[in-house]
Amino acid sequence: MLERTKSRVEEERSTRLTPLTDADARALLAAVDELLVARGRSIERVPAKRARLADLRGPTGNYRAPLVRRGRTLLVGFHPATLARLLAG
Repeated sequence: MLERTKSRVEEERSTRLTPLTDADARALLAAVDELLVARGRSIERVPAKRARLADLRGPTGNYRAPLVRRGRTLLVGFHPATLARLLAG
């Protein structure tokens, strides 16, 4: 998908080696205007000003993966169609 959309990864992070901290998550929220939260087959749009750290967490309490930021939008969790639209611009 990255090659097809000619997207490039600026930063990649393994959460097993370097887990995301609450401070890291707050910094992500401060850097975006909108969250797209994938839960199953649905996508919830959340303005970043209203977002909570709980919006970034899954049912186990860990931060969802992947977290994909493009510009001022953050995709939380995996949703193929939304990821494709986000990467396509």
